[in-house]
Order: sequence, then structure tokens, then C-alpha cells
Amino acid sequence: MERIEKAQLIKWKQSDNRKPLLIRGARQVGKTWLMKAFGREEYTQCAYVNFESNKTLKNIFTDDFDIRRIITALQIETGVTIDAGNTLIILDEIQEAPGALTSLKYFQENAPQYHIISAGSLLGVALNRHTSFPVGKVDFLDLYPLSFTEFLEALGEKPLLDLLKSNDWTLIKNFKARYIRLLKQYYYVGGMPEAVLSFSKSTDFNEVRNIQKLILTAYEQDFSKHAPNEIVPRIRMLWNAIPAQLAKENKKFIYGVIKQGARAKDYELAMSWLIDCGLVHKVYRASKPAIPLKAYEDFSAFKLFMVDIGLLGAMVDVDVKTLLEGNIVFEEFKGALTEQFVLQQLVVNKELATYYWSAENATAEIDFLVQYAGQVVPIEVKAEENLQAKSLKTFCQKYKPLTAIRTSMSDFRKEDWLTNLPLYAISELTKVRD
Repeated sequence: MERIEKAQLIKWKQSDNRKPLLIRGARQVGKTWLMKAFGREEYTQCAYVNFESNKTLKNIFTDDFDIRRIITALQIETGVTIDAGNTLIILDEIQEAPGALTSLKYFQENAPQYHIISAGSLLGVALNRHTSFPVGKVDFLDLYPLSFTEFLEALGEKPLLDLLKSNDWTLIKNFKARYIRLLKQYYYVGGMPEAVLSFSKSTDFNEVRNIQKLILTAYEQDFSKHAPNEIVPRIRMLWNAIPAQLAKENKKFIYGVIKQGARAKDYELAMSWLIDCGLVHKVYRASKPAIPLKAYEDFSAFKLFMVDIGLLGAMVDVDVKTLLEGNIVFEEFKGALTEQFVLQQLVVNKELATYYWSAENATAEIDFLVQYAGQVVPIEVKAEENLQAKSLKTFCQKYKPLTAIRTSMSDFRKEDWLTNLPLYAISELTKVRD
């Protein structure tokens, strides 16, 4: 299984200004696998420690941050003689060891020759809790579930992937049915590595759903085990309300959908916890489509998306026949899945800043606004081939963007004022220019 982040890890290894690296991401998105695979392929040896299961080393950072003492302890416990230039030190679930995060500062300042990668499922929570964490002393890498392009490669569809990347739209059109079939499979399987690996071996949708349900159960257990007791019920309520929020025609998050009379202040901590864990993406409204979009964030209006489209489908028990073959009763929720899919492909692209836009009077809404290469690009998402784009037309008439994207099941084509980009080709967004 190939991950696009491997290229970033190689760049990190070769950097003259390399710092200890922290990989952030939700539980079971493949952090441990990625670190170990990188170690096997790029280093002579690996010294791997998981602080969640290793009780011996859990407290080695509590007395002091003497690098020689820490290295000695790591060597004894792992059985690896650590050679700074040829050994990758992996500190997994680093938030479970008191002082381990702080120690990275001393590695960076006093022993930068060591190659250290750390990760943790609750790393975001730990970083926010450790307010004294030394900013500027570590590098960060965010890991998400597999994108659709990674899914294609995992299923052995590299020729189709290479064709997609070529942007030969005439030839791509000839294989449209195959791309759409694989896209619908991705809607069901999603990008959690264990689910993708299982599907690539057996194409058993039932086994995929079992894996997804186990992952959801593990998340629920994390709520109880790691979150403050007083906010656990609200975390659960907010988490379980996300599918209903996405099913609404107006997907702006409404607290009243969670519970009648609910207010923002009641759920702020619960929402922060889910975001810090990487389980939820928060997309703010931009009040004005101007650069930089961040300057026009409307903090009172946002949409929430889940970490993975497959888990979203598992939460609401979308069956595989409905998803692959269609069902008129399912049409409304298909829009929710499609928007979740697009968001999931956008967040993996580090070039993009992602928002959405709606008119002050709520008469028009653009599903996503992205900023890249000095442009603000509106994106309207359509689940099928319904090509009406009234909101997009209104937006374009008012703001006259250089590029406007409608993404749907329809073929690629450029019109006077917009470009239709197939959903299965949304990864090619940054190559599309008017």
C-alpha cells in the first residue's frame, strides 16, 4: 500500500534543517504502518517504541532530558544499537509518556543528528493540553485516510490512475464507467487502511463493514477512556449528529439538530476534542471570496465533516446494493456522501485552504471555496449528472472568478464561465485553469 506522504518523509530525512517529526492523525489512519515502512525502506535499522504498551520506558523522561541516558534506555529496551545516521527512532503513542513530547525540544537543540519520528492517536489533544510545548522545535505531518487516488493504486488500478493524472480527457471518457464503479466502491469502503487492504484482497463488502464497525466502536471507547468525564455524553451526541447535519439541504452546522435548545457553549469542548483527535473536519464559511480567505473566516458559521466517507456510510448503515446500484429513497443522502468525498480529497492537498461560501440572505451557497496559486476557486458539488448550477452562476456573475468548478458524474468539459470536473478526477483540481 503506497501513501503519498512517503515522499514528504524522504524530503524530511534529506533536509539539512530536519527536526524531530510529529505525525498527527486519527486512530487507525495508518500512522504506525507508515513510520515502520519508511524505516524499513530508508534506514539500516529501526528502534521502535510504543508508549501505550511499553511500561518500562514510559517514565524515562520524568527525571531529566539527558539525551545519552534516553538513548541508552532506548537501546536496552529495543535491542537496537542506535547509530544516529542509519537508525530511525520511532516513538509511537508519544502522548502516553509524560515528558516525551518535551524531550523532542532537547533532541532538536542538543542532538539534531538523530532521526526521530513520533505519532499518537490523541496527539492533537495532548498538544493542546501541553501549553508549554516548544513551538518551532518540531516538524509536523498530518496523515488522513487514503485518498481516492491512493485507493486506486491499492486496488491495482495504477494504469487508470496514471491516465487520470495525464489529463487526457478524451481517453479518460472511454473509461468513465470503470472510474464511476471504482468511485462508488470508494464511497462504501472509504480510506481507512485496514478496510482498503481487506477489500483489495477479497472484495468482500461485508468484511469491510465489519472492520468499519469495529473502528467506530474503538472511537466510542476512546471517548470514554481519554476524554474528560463531564464532556463524554456531549462528544457522543455531537459525533452521532454529524450524519443528520450533512443530510440537510443547508449543511451549515446547527446545534439544535443535536438536541432541542442546544447552544454553542454547551458543545464547544466536545467539538474541540473531536477536532483535536482528527475525527472531524471543521470548514468555516468565508464571508467574502477574497485573498486571503482566512481573513474572512466567519467563526459563527461552519460545516462539520467526518474523518472518512466509509465510516460515515457505516454509521448510517448504507447498504452496498443501494450505493452501487442506486435507490430513489437514497438520493438525498447521496449528496451528503458526495460532499464528504470531495472534502476528503481536498484536505489531503496541502496547497489548498478550504472554506465554503453563502450569501448573507442565504439565497445562494457554494459548497467549497479553495485558495491556491493566488486564486479563489468556487466548487459546486453534484452527486449525479444534474448540471444546474444556479448558486455557482450567481456567484460567478457577482465575483467573476478566473476559475469556477462544478464537479459531478458528468464528463470533463470547459464552458464559458465554468469547468465541469468529474468527481473521480477531483484530485486534478489544481491542474485546471481557465
